[in-house]
Amino acid sequence: MKLRHELAYDAAPAAVLAMLTDPAYWDKVAVATGAISSVATVEADGAATRIRIDQEQAVAGVPSFAKKFVGDSTQAITTTVWSGASASHTVDTPGKPTSINGTATVTEKGSGSVLTYDLDVKASVPLIGGKLEKLVLELYKEGLAKEQAAGAAWLAGER
Repeated sequence: MKLRHELAYDAAPAAVLAMLTDPAYWDKVAVATGAISSVATVEADGAATRIRIDQEQAVAGVPSFAKKFVGDSTQAITTTVWSGASASHTVDTPGKPTSINGTATVTEKGSGSVLTYDLDVKASVPLIGGKLEKLVLELYKEGLAKEQAAGAAWLAGER
């Protein structure tokens, strides 16, 4: 399943990129999303910047068909590698049959910026893979909404 999601920010692209490559920002996002645990690391590698977030999230309110696949909590390892204003973006869920792969870009829009995720959500489960992909997509969009709110607050000086 494809997902294209835009997060608008009232700041220049350079400020948004600086935020996205700051581990303290990802700590704020972890709090906003209710993570059980979260460790963000940032590494520079030449012109690229690699952000890795290893996070555990509680899983609540999922339909019964998905419960046996997701359990009570799930580990998600998000890796984003920025080169300029574009990045590869992956979310791996060890031991779970789901993954997210795609890109992220930051572009100028008016007096602000837009962070756009273009993602492909996959669930490798026969018969119910499509239902599981739809569920993962909805949960991810909820997380992105919380990420956007945390980002807007960060850019407004709430650190």
